[in-house]
Amino acid sequence: MDAAGYPHMQEGASSSSSSCRAADAAVWDPVQQQKRQRCQGSSSNDHIGSSTENNSFQASEPELLNFDYVENEEEDYYLYNDEEECYYDEGADYEFDETDFNQKLADKFDDLDLPPGVEATVPWLQKPAAADGPGTFKSMAEIDDEITKRYKFFKQFDTVEDFSDHHYADKPVGKTGKEWTKRIQHDWKLLEKDLPASIYVRVSENRMDLLRAVIIGPQGTPYHDGLFFFDAQFTSTYPATPPVVYYHSGGLRLNPNLYACGKVCLSLLGTWGGSGCEKWNSAHSTMLQVLISIQALVLNEKPYFNEPGYESYANSAGGQKSAMEYNDDTFLHSCRTMLYSLRRSPQHFEALVAGHFRECGRAILSACKYYMKGHKVGSIVPDEDEDGKQGDTDAGGSSSSSGVKPQLNNMDLSTRHATHFKTNMVVLFEELLMEFNVKGADTKRFCDEKLKRNQPSAAASAL
Repeated sequence: MDAAGYPHMQEGASSSSSSCRAADAAVWDPVQQQKRQRCQGSSSNDHIGSSTENNSFQASEPELLNFDYVENEEEDYYLYNDEEECYYDEGADYEFDETDFNQKLADKFDDLDLPPGVEATVPWLQKPAAADGPGTFKSMAEIDDEITKRYKFFKQFDTVEDFSDHHYADKPVGKTGKEWTKRIQHDWKLLEKDLPASIYVRVSENRMDLLRAVIIGPQGTPYHDGLFFFDAQFTSTYPATPPVVYYHSGGLRLNPNLYACGKVCLSLLGTWGGSGCEKWNSAHSTMLQVLISIQALVLNEKPYFNEPGYESYANSAGGQKSAMEYNDDTFLHSCRTMLYSLRRSPQHFEALVAGHFRECGRAILSACKYYMKGHKVGSIVPDEDEDGKQGDTDAGGSSSSSGVKPQLNNMDLSTRHATHFKTNMVVLFEELLMEFNVKGADTKRFCDEKLKRNQPSAAASAL
């Protein structure tokens, strides 16, 4: 799966002048002060990721794909079109009531210090209620209730009118016939009936060739609790040929089968070699099979061994070490993908994104803390008591599906992870904390911990 034939993707970032609330820079540690200022007036055409992502893999010996996060700290994580902006200031056309809306929004961040220049992206908070007059805004309780209801009633399968932001929206399917229509309707019925609980799908009424799916990262993997979006198109030759599928990578390659350019490398799709049942069969293969294959075969426990030739090292100490280090980098990418989805939710999935991270925010933050202590990425995260102390219970926080007690493997936790993992994890944790807090996730314990850490620095700066 050589990615040499795929050009690096570039990003464009636009400035945003507004800021919900910024804390005193004195209370932030040096790592946070070095992080990029996303909303300051600047633009960049830097390449995303490191050049190693597009190099051919060598199967002669296991070699970890390195991602140099720290040195490229100033680069943005995400991929946008040149015409798109990093953040939308949807409230610019309205007159804010300083004693109402701004105060309520500020109350949301009481006792939570935010990095200088960082804008909390809460576009729906900046819109007046449709049934009310201009300048009338929903209360925080009403907004929280709305998020809960929309998430609770979000269907696993549904039809929508259009997909203006779909990757294949500008690519006409061409001439089709009745058999093509019947086969796609058959696929729709299978998806509506048999989708696993962790996969959601939307199809277009006006463009039957378009489909969008999101897969929730499986527990016990470095992808747990993440949201991974895929756009698919049924070509005019379907089902004689498989659908074409594009992964919304945000410019990040977090799996040997998922390229930064959006390519999905899978035998079933004809984008990689295979034989027998691994290949597309026009009589039996379906879109449901494609989605389940991506979830089970691609987003797995040790994606390092997805690379051809690397599986032969699965039983060696060196191979296992490389797989664990690859998982570290993968989890960092997964966290960045969470931020990407939160800030630019794909069309028709906004309610799912907001509700999912509201429900899972605490567990994700607990996992971040747990992994930063040196525990293996993807391992079971113990439950926490009311004081936030992690116990040794059978059920785990973010990766609790197996019900197995966490294993420390007698390793030195202080040296388990490389420096770049811990350094980047600290930065990502702060960003996730801010975004999850906006969505209404249970972040109280982490906010309290942050305040306690910052109190001495704040007192010193006041002097």
